[in-house]
Amino acid sequence: MAAIPSAAISAYLQAARVGSGASEAASGVAQTGGANFADLLSGVMNDAATTGRAAELQANGALQGKGNLVDVVTAVQAAEVSLETVVAIRDKVIAAYQEIMRMPI
Repeated sequence: MAAIPSAAISAYLQAARVGSGASEAASGVAQTGGANFADLLSGVMNDAATTGRAAELQANGALQGKGNLVDVVTAVQAAEVSLETVVAIRDKVIAAYQEIMRMPI
């Protein structure tokens, strides 16, 4: 069960790094090292998928009478948080793309 909250926390930390990287780039601060944007997005997506699979496994275990209801609720909430993080990042990426498309050439 400890892996489920840590996956959600990992997704939040990666999203925060993406957000802070964007603000540093906008302010002119040079970034050295670290992962590129595609790697960060890939990591967030993988964490969300892993959290979702863990929630499914917990739910299946509960349906078979082998799981604890508290563990199921915790796993589902962690999956929901991960999904909300992915959706928020998607919305920001789309908004940034739309802003770029509105710029004059």
